[in-house]
Amino acid sequence: MRRPCGPSLLLLYCFLVGSLAQTDYDEDNANGDDRADPHTNETSSHFVLCPRSFPGEKMNFNNTTYLCIGKDSREHLFSWVSTSLVPSLYTLVFLVGLPANGLALWVLAAKIQKLPSTIFLMNLAVADLLLVLILPFKISYYFLGHHWVFEEGLCRLVTAFFYGNMSCSMLLLACISLDRYLAIVHPFFSRSVRGPAFAVGLCTVVWLGAASLTLPLTAQRQSYPLHGSSGLVLCHDVLPHDEQASHFLNIFVCLVLLGFLLPLLVILFCYGSVIYVLVASGKTYGYAIKLTVLVLASAVTLFTPSNVLLLIHYSDTRANGFGDLYFWYVLSLAVSTLNSCVDPFIYYYVSEEFRDKIKRELCQQDKRVLTVRKTSKEDVVGLGTRSTSLI
Repeated sequence: MRRPCGPSLLLLYCFLVGSLAQTDYDEDNANGDDRADPHTNETSSHFVLCPRSFPGEKMNFNNTTYLCIGKDSREHLFSWVSTSLVPSLYTLVFLVGLPANGLALWVLAAKIQKLPSTIFLMNLAVADLLLVLILPFKISYYFLGHHWVFEEGLCRLVTAFFYGNMSCSMLLLACISLDRYLAIVHPFFSRSVRGPAFAVGLCTVVWLGAASLTLPLTAQRQSYPLHGSSGLVLCHDVLPHDEQASHFLNIFVCLVLLGFLLPLLVILFCYGSVIYVLVASGKTYGYAIKLTVLVLASAVTLFTPSNVLLLIHYSDTRANGFGDLYFWYVLSLAVSTLNSCVDPFIYYYVSEEFRDKIKRELCQQDKRVLTVRKTSKEDVVGLGTRSTSLI
């Protein structure tokens, strides 16, 4: 069978790929390219695990590798949800999360005693801040209609940092819940366990674990030009299904299990136990109980939809079985980043002591500015007097 060549035959091939749910592919041993077999309509004898992103088929044309996607996937990819709503959510997270986490980190690092809880909160602020700082890359990408204007290496790094900091935030939330569980449910035992060294060691394990989970994302190409799109280059949104099944599948399954499910179980157990102990004590802990419920609800509400959609997306072994679920996954993933805006107000600014420290520092800063200005004026007057005397 001769290899299809020319723009018209390539476009016809892409149309056939998008219209058929499953098609047999013959492997070209010479170049390693997949090509369609037009002489059969039988279902492939082996199943390809459904990719996390929109399923794409690779085609080489003029020494360039393009990806072809179906009509429905293309409509979802360029809908107003993914080109307007998603980047708008990311913009909101950036505008609110950057100053909120930056100010919180400054107060925690410079003005708060370094208790175990403070160390956990500092690391959470750093993780949320790093996530917020890479959002401008994704904002420009989506507002440009899924066009990646940067290098391939930066696409890999942004993807790894994005998922790494999401997992790191969830793991740190689990550490905070564990710390509060030990302090409230086991107060006597916690005295011998909770300490700065305990917090630093646990945070180190979290950062190394999140890095090891997402570092493999940088080992595979993730930006491809989309055929028939006037030069659009996609970053991670459309990937070859064969590479998804062999490389990305294990990465994202581990991310869901170790970066979401495990810490979620820890959070549910710890905060459930804390609420039970506070209620059973018979004392008036209404505010603490409400705050604990709020923390628990925010973690479950913001992180669960994206991870559940991810698991459903992988549950079908057909190549295009749940392919268009990625459209909803992208939206739910943008919603989950709202956690970076919620965290500062739930963990930091809800504390009256924390707010008082900010007010005192701002007031002291204003006093310092007034003092400096007053001193500067006196220096200028004195300098003028000395100059006159020298004449």
